[in-house]
Amino acid sequence: MLKLGLVIFCVLVASGPTWSARTVDSHLGQKDLSRLQKVFVDGFGSSDLQSIFFSSLNIQLTDATQKEPLCKKIATLHSESKLNSFEKDYYYIGASRNLGCSAKIDEGLLSKVYSSLNSELGSSQEIFYRVVTHKVLGVEINEATQGKLVKRLQELLKKDDTLSGLGYAFNVAPLLGASASFIANRVEDAIVQADEVDGKLLQFEGGLSITSLIINGAFGVSKTFNKPVPVTADQAVKFANYFLSRRSVQTAKGAHVLIEALKTISGADKIAPVCVQLIGNGQLDAQSPTLNVAVVDLLGKPLSPAPKVINAKIIRKDSSVLADKLAVASKSSDKTTYVADLASLKPARGVYQAELSADGVYTQTLQFKILGRVKVQSLEVGIAESDASAATRKQSVTYPGKLQEVLSADSTQKLLLKAVLVDESTSKPLAVHQAFVRLYNKKTDKEIIFVAEQDSSKAYKFDMDVGNNGKNFNYQSGTYSIYLTVGDSSLSNSFEWLVAEVQLKFNEDKEVKPKTTSGPLPEIIHQFRVPDNRPPRIVSDIFTGLCITPLVLLFVFWGKLGINVSNLTLAPSTIGFHLGFGGILVLFFVFWLQLNMFQTLRLLIPIAVFTFLAGNRLLRRLYAQRNSKASAS
Repeated sequence: MLKLGLVIFCVLVASGPTWSARTVDSHLGQKDLSRLQKVFVDGFGSSDLQSIFFSSLNIQLTDATQKEPLCKKIATLHSESKLNSFEKDYYYIGASRNLGCSAKIDEGLLSKVYSSLNSELGSSQEIFYRVVTHKVLGVEINEATQGKLVKRLQELLKKDDTLSGLGYAFNVAPLLGASASFIANRVEDAIVQADEVDGKLLQFEGGLSITSLIINGAFGVSKTFNKPVPVTADQAVKFANYFLSRRSVQTAKGAHVLIEALKTISGADKIAPVCVQLIGNGQLDAQSPTLNVAVVDLLGKPLSPAPKVINAKIIRKDSSVLADKLAVASKSSDKTTYVADLASLKPARGVYQAELSADGVYTQTLQFKILGRVKVQSLEVGIAESDASAATRKQSVTYPGKLQEVLSADSTQKLLLKAVLVDESTSKPLAVHQAFVRLYNKKTDKEIIFVAEQDSSKAYKFDMDVGNNGKNFNYQSGTYSIYLTVGDSSLSNSFEWLVAEVQLKFNEDKEVKPKTTSGPLPEIIHQFRVPDNRPPRIVSDIFTGLCITPLVLLFVFWGKLGINVSNLTLAPSTIGFHLGFGGILVLFFVFWLQLNMFQTLRLLIPIAVFTFLAGNRLLRRLYAQRNSKASAS
């Protein structure tokens, strides 16, 4: 029972409307392919041997005037290249064959390439490049050499099983015969090292080159040695999403490996994802609601075989179902465009979801919008007194006409406008994102825009007091055109309507121009805060006297009691201590007169250290003298 519940739960999760099966939402389109083609064309003009090789691999030059200079160029680049010898040899020989160069390849280079398989190759990368170079030259590798290379490959993978090493091993194994089938057991070890990004992408550390190297190699190993495909359908979708996210590559190698990787994944029939996407911006006109969908492979080509049955489930924004199984039929002869006619459903304005299912294998959820049409049911424009002392004069205008009479309003009046907007299909009042009233003066080519607000009756109203808004018009009287602008992202017929013209008269018939100055600005002089006034001289003298009083009293008491200087000696510590202490007192006095705190501290530190050391030595000497007198008595 528990197993059955788990199975049902998994099925429900897998069939939820927010999930897609074996589908991606983009593909390598014609614009992408054209841009990548330009990358290959530019590669011929570069001074990079690798770029020229990959360009020649994807574009066949037929003009001899272009090929011969390139043939000479790659020979020079080969000799100057700092790439590994096995790598640059492959690029040079491969480019020469792709370009159809008339000049023969140097016999010394060919001899080195042929003899390289008899030496101990140092990495799986070197084995790969040496083997594919032989393949380009049309040289078949005998079974004994193949066996030797397979054995060497096994030894190398025991020491170096990095992603790069495994990737090159996967790509060279199909060229080494059945003895290299051991490599199929290492495919899973490599795939599990893929990094997942945001739950949508899978990639290997090292970026596009390493990811493409491993994917192409792993699929090649599976095909050659009749093994199951190396990734699941879900992993294939995530790898495809990663490759499609790198469509902006700028190098010839990057463009080549990108296209090859997408071809590899598209060629895996049982797990290959397809692209199901809307054609256009997903906004459908309510009068002819036709949903156009593209169903293509990762390179934008039609599926082979084409889907037999495609159905769509149309869901409203409130999750209610508008149609359960709507047929989506093929439209174009190339079987890439499919159409669903929604006219019979008469969908109202709003946002919808289409859950598409192709042959029960590919599912995708797409969001689209049905655009409505707005209709002006009524519009009234008029002039009223600001103090409501007289009745409002209103006149109706029918869309798209214009009021024949020119209205007139002065600073004691206000301009009024009221419009009722309804949905054309239901005749119900409509709320729009944008409803503006624009007043435009053709003579001055100036305008001012006001927002029309919707009231409780769902009508849009505009009320402008001419006197209070004179400043907004710079008090420029004149004839202004009244425009009503209605716009909304869910409308197919947004409009701007010239409703009427009005003569506005302001009290101040003059233009208020902003003050502008030219030339240098006045110099800014920074001024510190004025110091506070000093106290009277007598206050300062009294304070000074109070500070000196303790010192005066000291000398007075010394004079009456007498000074005992019997223990005062001329030892260095005694002299040093008293000099240091006196220096500190003098420093404080100078600080009081002219020094600041930082200057005083800079001078105080060395004097204080000297005084401390001398005082310590003096106290130790006095203590020793006292102990000697006590022991003598």
